[in-house]
Amino acid sequence: MRKVVSMELLGARRVKLFRPIMEREVKKLVESISAGGTAAPVNMSRMFVSLGTTVTSCVAFGKARKDDHQVELLLPLIDQIMETLGGFSLVDLFPSSKLVGLLTGAHSSLRKVHAAVDVILEAIISDHAARSSKKDGDGEDVVDVLLSIKENNDLGIPFTNEEIKALILQIFLGGTDTWTVAVEWAMSELMKNPWVMKKAQEEVRQVFNSKEKLGAANDQAWMDQLPYLQLVVKETFRLHPPGPLLVPRESRETVEIDGYQIPATTKVIINAWAIGRDPQHWTEPETFHPERFLDSSVDFKGMDFQLIPFGAGRRACPGIHYGISIINIVLANLLYHFDWELPDGITHQDFDMSEKFGVEVTRKNDLLLVPVPYIPHHPE
Repeated sequence: MRKVVSMELLGARRVKLFRPIMEREVKKLVESISAGGTAAPVNMSRMFVSLGTTVTSCVAFGKARKDDHQVELLLPLIDQIMETLGGFSLVDLFPSSKLVGLLTGAHSSLRKVHAAVDVILEAIISDHAARSSKKDGDGEDVVDVLLSIKENNDLGIPFTNEEIKALILQIFLGGTDTWTVAVEWAMSELMKNPWVMKKAQEEVRQVFNSKEKLGAANDQAWMDQLPYLQLVVKETFRLHPPGPLLVPRESRETVEIDGYQIPATTKVIINAWAIGRDPQHWTEPETFHPERFLDSSVDFKGMDFQLIPFGAGRRACPGIHYGISIINIVLANLLYHFDWELPDGITHQDFDMSEKFGVEVTRKNDLLLVPVPYIPHHPE
């Protein structure tokens, strides 16, 4: 299944085909922020969540939330699953105890939500399968791709609607909040460190010196001209990995690591959040300093174990291309189109950066910012 996600759904080629969706929805985000004026603070946290669900819905189903009743019903249920997975309960302390799960109602609650999600996804799949005209490869959404794999037996193994539903759910659970949280933290760090904001903004505006050019900014060739913005993204992932705890692994045999004996079948959980702040690997680890990656080969793609926000090896996050693409698009547009201020009475020194633990580590308080539209001055 991971091969389907990484190669067919969220690989570099497919993400390139999804790029127009990302561009369109980010443009709407910019227009929405501009329409609100400059007097009152904007709740950027809510803006990012709305953008995330819209982009994922369009990529998965070809329709935004507001355009489809089934999608409208599905998204709150997915939110419930995320809250359940991110919360702490007695079941976490006693995972092998069926009694604890029954007494707390945790298992029953998840089963009910899953049953409701299953019904909605089955209806969405049926609607796609019933379409009289097939889309071409460039216009396919995720459900179209999965139905094509099923019909053509591309995997050479049984591939049913159950697998399709599982993959769709995986994309929503792992492909929405992760990048929206990263964008939220990137903007937070830029507000906390205005000298970094100034440098990143100057770079973006120098490269995209007209709004016409920014429309094509999301081509990778343009992004390669934004080296400092890429450093900002790296530093954001170091301090604020999308998931603080990576997907658990299980040891196949007894091994010894740094003097510790790990018995066979032990569940091992990697704390990516702690690794990114380890003073043995990072100078002034609590400081947001993108320049630390200048002339450094350290990257977040799984080859450098001091920075593994997406995991590493065969179990690394398959949606890395998708996440990085949309993060770059959002940040480039926000930095180009607006100057950003904190609400009255708040300075960058006392700007609250408190964290809230869950499946992701989010801001404890919503990110409220005042946008000031940027008007470029072009020579006559």
